[in-house]
Amino acid sequence: MEKVLYSLWRQDTVTADDFGAGLRQQLVPQLQALASLRGLRLAVADRAVAAAADKRLQTTGALPDALLSLWLDDAWRRPDPAALVPALVARSCAWLVSEAEPIVNSSQLPAADGRVPGFCQVALLQRPPRLDQETWLSIWKGSHGQVAIDTQSTFGYRQNLVVCALDAHAPLLHAVVEENFPDAAMTSRHAFYAAADDATLAANETAMMESCARFIDFDRIDVVPMSEYLFSPAAGP
Repeated sequence: MEKVLYSLWRQDTVTADDFGAGLRQQLVPQLQALASLRGLRLAVADRAVAAAADKRLQTTGALPDALLSLWLDDAWRRPDPAALVPALVARSCAWLVSEAEPIVNSSQLPAADGRVPGFCQVALLQRPPRLDQETWLSIWKGSHGQVAIDTQSTFGYRQNLVVCALDAHAPLLHAVVEENFPDAAMTSRHAFYAAADDATLAANETAMMESCARFIDFDRIDVVPMSEYLFSPAAGP
């Protein structure tokens, strides 16, 4: 089984909310019908996360409107979302990734429509040229992950190491991080950094930013708050 991550961009004539609804109503059922599908997660930048707009960070190109995660028997036999729902998806690109899940969401169950409470902060990372692969991984996977857990209010945390791009036109990426935060974290820095007081906020924010600076160049990262939806495949074991 392999995990494929897609960035999706909507057609100019489609609103953000209509894009999300259309993906759930039109794309998801087609994907669930695939015999090779083992899992499906969809995150969409929609109106439900508008309050977190100040957390958007665009440095390397147009921010994606959605992030699609598929677990497939074979990544090289993957579906093409732009071909399945061309009226919605203007373009897409895919990467094969290796996923780690330091925090498994066991506390915030999806609603009937599949939406996970709160919001999912998606970060698209490039490895800084100043770091070789071994050093970068040692920092990110070896120590930063625990700093992120200790200083933020995340209830779900996934680290996706990019193995390779699956489309020739895919932007350069080395990692994709998915972090689930409670609703309050959209507008409250105290809630975001799990801080009951100003002193804890300052300490947690400083520790997090200093740790990020060790392995991230901030002109090589894009960040998008999204609504996350979980779906079960209709086929599979």
